[in-house]
Amino acid sequence: MLIGVAIVFVWSGIHPHDRLTWWLEVFPRIIGLIILAATYRRFQFTTLVYTLIALHISILCVGGHWTYAHEPVFNWLKDVFHWNRNHYDRLGHFAQGFVPALIARELFIRLNVLNRKRWQPFLILSICLAISCTYEFIEWWSALIGGAASTEFLGTQGDVWDTQEDMFMCLIGATCALLFMRPWQDRQLTNKNEIWKPGIQEEDKK
Repeated sequence: MLIGVAIVFVWSGIHPHDRLTWWLEVFPRIIGLIILAATYRRFQFTTLVYTLIALHISILCVGGHWTYAHEPVFNWLKDVFHWNRNHYDRLGHFAQGFVPALIARELFIRLNVLNRKRWQPFLILSICLAISCTYEFIEWWSALIGGAASTEFLGTQGDVWDTQEDMFMCLIGATCALLFMRPWQDRQLTNKNEIWKPGIQEEDKK
């Protein structure tokens, strides 16, 4: 997976549509990969989570290469369905909720963060929305600093509700992850000998 992500990363950096946008999109992912590599021996996520992280990084690299407003597949879909904008950024923000939700859930379970498990979905959704909100802050600050040069990074495409819609897509993504991926993730956690059942605290590894 790491080799695959590296290939996508290198490809995305070859003659991107806008170099500044490319850096803004891929730089946080580089930091994330460094953190994952540095903590790998102490804490390993399930294969499911690593796969989703790889897919999320790939989605963002594609967006960084063409920019979200000019991604060709969604430009084609725009013409087919007569959309008024390119919606590739919606896919990115859906993933922004979907993937962090499963990362947060795995951390909560493996590290036994909560004694009252019923609070877990609410807190995970709150974390995902906080991440989305922070990302919107970064877009706002980049616009204040870069002015017209940050237009491609913002990718609003004239939509005055773009920020709210992006955060809503993040919420939908996080909700879908918790609703539909829970059984799969639990099976992988069991396979990693992380003993966990609803309502029972995780036992310490011996």
